[in-house]
Amino acid sequence: MSGGLLVAGTTSDAGKSVVTAGICRWLVRRGVKVAPFKAQNMSLNSFVTREGAEIGRAQAMQAQAARVEPTALMNPVLLKPGSDRSSQVVLMGKPVGEMSARGYHGGRQEALLGTVTKCLEELRSTYDAVICEGAGSPAEINLRRSDIVNMGIARAARFPVLVVGDIDRGGVFASFFGTTALLSAEDQALVAGYLVNKFRGDVSLLEPGLDMLYGLTGRRTYGVLPYAHGLGIDEEDGLRVSLRGAVRESVVAPPHGEDVLRVAVCAVPLMSNFTDVDALAAEPGVVVRFVDRAEELADADLVIVPGTRGTVKALAWLRERGLADALVRRAAEGRPVLGICGGFQVLGERIEDEVESRAGVVDGLGLLPVRVRFDRDKTLARPVGSALGEPVEGYEIHHGVADVRGGEPFLDGCRVGAVWGTHWHGSLESDAFRRRFLVEVARAAGRRFVPAPDTSFGVLREEQLDRLGDLVEEHADTDALWRLIEGGAPVGLPFVPPGAPPLGAGAGAGAPESRVAAPDPAPQSPEGLGFAGSAGPTGSRGQGLDCAGPTPQELDVAGSADATPQGLGEAAVVHVDQEAK
Repeated sequence: MSGGLLVAGTTSDAGKSVVTAGICRWLVRRGVKVAPFKAQNMSLNSFVTREGAEIGRAQAMQAQAARVEPTALMNPVLLKPGSDRSSQVVLMGKPVGEMSARGYHGGRQEALLGTVTKCLEELRSTYDAVICEGAGSPAEINLRRSDIVNMGIARAARFPVLVVGDIDRGGVFASFFGTTALLSAEDQALVAGYLVNKFRGDVSLLEPGLDMLYGLTGRRTYGVLPYAHGLGIDEEDGLRVSLRGAVRESVVAPPHGEDVLRVAVCAVPLMSNFTDVDALAAEPGVVVRFVDRAEELADADLVIVPGTRGTVKALAWLRERGLADALVRRAAEGRPVLGICGGFQVLGERIEDEVESRAGVVDGLGLLPVRVRFDRDKTLARPVGSALGEPVEGYEIHHGVADVRGGEPFLDGCRVGAVWGTHWHGSLESDAFRRRFLVEVARAAGRRFVPAPDTSFGVLREEQLDRLGDLVEEHADTDALWRLIEGGAPVGLPFVPPGAPPLGAGAGAGAPESRVAAPDPAPQSPEGLGFAGSAGPTGSRGQGLDCAGPTPQELDVAGSADATPQGLGEAAVVHVDQEAK
C-alpha cells in the first residue's frame, strides 16, 4: 500500500483545503504520483467528473493540483445543505435522498465507513501517496463515535495526522493543545504534529511558543506558512471570504480599456457554485462583489443571479428584499443580467417544484420565456458547445428541467435582449467565450471596457496552485513531511491529558469517570468492517473494488422527492466544513 497523510484542522476554514492542495502540488513536482481524498464533505460548491459523478469542488481543485483527473473515489460522500436541518446525501457521485442531521449522525454515517475506506484503499493501490483532508475539527467529541472523515478514517488507514491552525484568528497554541488533549489515547497516537497557517510577521518571535508547544505535547511543528494574499483558490466553501467585498482577494491588473466593469452577484440563500464568477474576477478591470440589497444593483454593469440549492427560497428572498423588482427594471432598461442554474430558473416564467421545495407551481420573474419543472433525477453532465461564436465547456448540476419557449439560443438556455440564462456552471472559464460575453455586456452597459486579449483563467489557476506548492516547499520541513507520508506517525508520541471524555459521558447520572476514553468503535482496517457495499448507486470502480456503498434503504435515507426537508442542524454544522451556510 502507498503512504498517506490526513490534514486535519483546529477549526473549519483553518486552511485544510489549500494546505492539502499545496502538499499535492509539492509532491507531484518531485515526481510522486499523488491523489487527494476527502471522505465526507459538506459543501454547496460541487463539480462534475468526466464519469458524471458529483464531488466537492475543493477535491476537483486538489486533483488539479496533483495533476490527475478527479473521480468519485476522491470524495465518496457529499452533503449538500437544503435547509437549516437537512442535507441531500450524494453517495459516490449520485444523490440518494435527503437526511436530517440527527438521522445522519444517529448511525447512518457509520454505515458509510466501509465505503470510504474501500475508496481510500483503491486510491492507495493506484497512487504513491494519498493526501486526505479532514473536516471541521477532529476533536468534536460529541460526534467522534460516528466520525468517518477525521480520526475515524485516520484510524482505519493508520495514517499520520497533521493538524493545521489559522494563527491569523489568534489562539493557535491553545487550539493545537486543546485539539490534541481532547482526543483518546488511540487517536493521539496518530497526531504527528502541527502546521501553522496564515502567519504575519517575524517567525523568530513565534519560535519560543513552538518550543513550549513541543514541551507540552511532545509533537513538533512541521512548518509556518505565511499569509498569502490574492489566492483565488476553491476552498471548501469560501463564502465568508467572498462576502467581505470583492471576490476572494483577487489582485488583477488595471483595465485594458478606458472603463472598468462592475459585476454584482446576488447573494441568494443556499448559494451554490459561486466559484462561477472567479473567472470574471480574474479579468483586468472587472470588479466582482456579492450584494444583498436592491440599491447595490444601481451602479452594476452586470448582475448575476447565481446557482442555489433552494430555487423557490431564493426567488422569495429576491422579492422580499426588492431585488426582484430591481432585476425587472434592469431588464426593461436593457441592462445586462445573467442567470446561472438556479438563477436561470428564477428568471423564467414559471417553476413547478414538487421535489426541492414541494411548493408546487410558483411564478418566476418572467424575464425569459422558460418554464421549469423539477425532476426527481438530478442532471449531472459535462456539456461542450459554442455560444457567441466561441467554444464553451461547462458542467451541469440541477433537478430543474427547462422548457425554453423562445428567445435567442444561449448554451442550453436562451437570451432576450440583455438577459441571459443557462444551466451551465463553469462556462465563464472558457477564455474566448468569456471575452466575447464581456464585450456584449460592455456594449449593453455603455462602458468603454475592453477585455484583455491574453487572460487565461487556466494559466492563472495553475500559477496559483504553484504558489501553494511553493508555500509548502519553502516554509515547511518537507523532508520530515515525506517521512510522515512514507512511514507513518512517529512511534511513542506521548499522551496529552485529559484525553477524550468516556463514551457515554454527558448522558446522565452514573456516567463512568475516566481520564481517557474507552477505545472508540472505529475499526483499524477495512477488513474488520463487516460492510457489504455491493448495492447502491453506481460509483467509480477503478481497480475493481466496489465502492458503491449501502443502498438508500440500508441508510434509511428518504428519497429527495418524498422527504420533507428539515435542514442541517448544528450537530452536523460543527462537524463538517460549512462556510457556505
